[in-house]
Amino acid sequence: MNSQLTPFSALSPDLILSAVEKFGLQCDGRLLALNSYENRVYQVGLENAPAVVAKFYRPGRWTSAAILEEHQFISELAEQEIPVVPALKLIGDNTLNETDGFRFSVFPRQGGRVPEIEGRKQLEWMGRFIGRIHAVGALTPFKHRPTLTIENFGDESRGYLLEHHFIPADLLNAYSSISAYALDSIRRCFERAGRLNLLRLHGDCYPGNILWTDDGPHFVDFDDSRMGVALQDLWMLLSGDRHEMTVQLNHLLSGYQTFYDFDRSELHVLEALRTLRLLHYSAWIAKRWDDPAFPMAFPWFNSQRYWQDRIIELREQVALMDEGPLGAG
Repeated sequence: MNSQLTPFSALSPDLILSAVEKFGLQCDGRLLALNSYENRVYQVGLENAPAVVAKFYRPGRWTSAAILEEHQFISELAEQEIPVVPALKLIGDNTLNETDGFRFSVFPRQGGRVPEIEGRKQLEWMGRFIGRIHAVGALTPFKHRPTLTIENFGDESRGYLLEHHFIPADLLNAYSSISAYALDSIRRCFERAGRLNLLRLHGDCYPGNILWTDDGPHFVDFDDSRMGVALQDLWMLLSGDRHEMTVQLNHLLSGYQTFYDFDRSELHVLEALRTLRLLHYSAWIAKRWDDPAFPMAFPWFNSQRYWQDRIIELREQVALMDEGPLGAG
């Protein structure tokens, strides 16, 4: 079995429990796999203590320096009493541990529910939360984590899909053409926006990465944290038609600007960021297709219907990128 294609094949329950115990925690034998595909994440029961969450990182995805930089960012947020979940220091000051070829971290288990973010109160609350994160994220840049760019989310994603023959032959010309046109439209959006500021982001700010309690929201996963424009952490909370998204955006920004200024020039790239995510998402699944977890989790991927829908989706995005930005008169 190729360990590069099946990187978690050796990650057995015994290895997981022994890894956690090796670093000073006494397990009670309970182990629950949590919903994660890029990495492997488990709730681990402890003797006479609350359960913890052990996260085993996908080999080869991030350098250790990049993972530690993520941990440092979360620690900075926690120091400002922003509701996030920092990794535990099991031995000394180490938040990143290694055993049997796997790097892993342990986090406190944090309860909560996935929110339905709708209505003025919740949107303003989320805006304040993200604004506080960005106020810290703007203080210093990442050195070891990437920047979200047209090249790495767009050009590289399209190139991978075409070069590795994921597009059905009868749809190849249509996909190749519309994806190239979409990338041209993305570049025009960024040109209209002009020079934009970059800061440290959560990077994957959609409701599935947010847990809500009576005390409000908190993020549970900064694995995709990177440099980028502030809007990247806001647009995924918008849904519906243009009018609905405009109302939602105004509520978000009402809370956000309590803690951090928002450059409205970024609104020119909202649909461009959405299009980049669509391209990147397909390439992400394609790059992981030899991992047995992915065909089981995404059985619809790489079907004729899937790529037909992607072509239609990109055509719609091209039209949306030609419209004016949300909130414009």
